[in-house]
Amino acid sequence: MAAVSSLSFSAIGQTSGDRKANVSSARYLASNFEGFRFRTSLLYQSIGVRVSSAMSASVVHCMSTATDAPTVAETKSNFLKAYKRPIPSVYNTVLQEVLVQQHLMRYKRTYRYDAVFALGFVTVYDQLMEGYPSDEDRNAIFQAYIKALKEDPEQYRIDARKLEEWARAQTSSSLVEFPSRDGEVEAILKDIAERAGGKGSFSYSRFFAVGLFRLLELANATEPTVLEKLCAALNINKRSVDRDLDVYRNLLSKLVQAKELLKEYVDREKKKREERSESQKANEAVKKCLGEYQCIS
Repeated sequence: MAAVSSLSFSAIGQTSGDRKANVSSARYLASNFEGFRFRTSLLYQSIGVRVSSAMSASVVHCMSTATDAPTVAETKSNFLKAYKRPIPSVYNTVLQEVLVQQHLMRYKRTYRYDAVFALGFVTVYDQLMEGYPSDEDRNAIFQAYIKALKEDPEQYRIDARKLEEWARAQTSSSLVEFPSRDGEVEAILKDIAERAGGKGSFSYSRFFAVGLFRLLELANATEPTVLEKLCAALNINKRSVDRDLDVYRNLLSKLVQAKELLKEYVDREKKKREERSESQKANEAVKKCLGEYQCIS
């Protein structure tokens, strides 16, 4: 996804024209985000956290409950309280939509946090926020977002990095042979496969699909046959993964287009302001020269 690193939002909102451009870009992006909605339902059960004794302590299983689950409004309010600075609409529109949908996943009865899900979310978030004016703010927003869901942002980043490092060292063959191998990441994948196979709670999501795609991408194993084998090893429906990856790719394309539209507008307005400024300076120079000439005369 192309970065828009030169984009500055400092001028946005200064004039009615700026505001219209910002809102227009955000609406354009939001209209194309509908396909990224997650088909989830609010099914609440008891909250609890347990760590699998057969695996590393990093594999944490979270369970939800009706009595303790916050409302969507509360989750959004927690996010806004944790991060009080304004977020440009082209980013905020999609960010708020993702937060609502992830809230529904987070408090679904069968939800279990896992590292592949974390990798998928981190990948989506980093793509969404690519080109954000401030790296510090981008990280602060990430922290506020995950904490609003009552989860650990550091755990998300740690698990995502762990899987990325592991995937870079894999090949097309070794990636799908995790069931016969030992290791921390292999244990995580085995746990997912076991739960997805019906021996525990597992809630498939598009973030999980993106996480799988990221593993394949980093291992340079993006052939359809490798994805098919990996899905089979994890007891995941490949048809669902294919569908959700198509939606993800489409979202990324729309994100790029929306950011490019906004960048073009901001660059155009910046150029106009510079031209007006140069014209004003020229007029002032002419007036000054005329004034000096009159004084000499």
